[in-house]
Amino acid sequence: IEPPKNSYYFVKPLDTTPDKPSCVTIEFKCGVPVALNGKKIDILKLIETLNRVGASHGVGRTDVIEDRVVGIKSREIYEAPAAWILYTAHRELESVVLDRETIFYKEFVSQKYSHLIYQGLWFTPLRIALDAFINETQKTVTGVIRLNLYKGNITPVTRESSNALYKKAFATYGAGDKFDRTLAEGFIKLWGMPYHK
Repeated sequence: IEPPKNSYYFVKPLDTTPDKPSCVTIEFKCGVPVALNGKKIDILKLIETLNRVGASHGVGRTDVIEDRVVGIKSREIYEAPAAWILYTAHRELESVVLDRETIFYKEFVSQKYSHLIYQGLWFTPLRIALDAFINETQKTVTGVIRLNLYKGNITPVTRESSNALYKKAFATYGAGDKFDRTLAEGFIKLWGMPYHK
């Protein structure tokens, strides 16, 4: 069943949002947002601003079926433009500065962490231990992400970091590519050896 129109408080319906995107630039230092559109800003003001801008573009509506603490399924509707914008920007920055295995494992940790919070298990040894892992992963999450907000979508435009692991010269697949493709043949044979019959 479609949620009634009064289910939403401040995020605009898509048919009333602007026909031109808004661009936001968020700077992070060690995983924490510190600036918006090139200006240092208090975190509360940053959230208020992103909520306002995101809501005007229909960003941040969530309609989900979730499991309550006691196991009962319920339908919940949330409005959190700033949270979605920050989540997207932070994830995009992590994709540039963290290695593949850390990103993969961090997804699991993030799910467990949010589960602990939802279950009311903040003051537990496991949450404290997970904090140590998360804090370690955030040491290189410094940089600037630019996003377009448009008709409920959050689209990454640029990702910049002095800690970037991405090197264009090794990943262009075109003229000027510095990656020696002859290395791939040996790697493929070696990698597949356990699976040959």
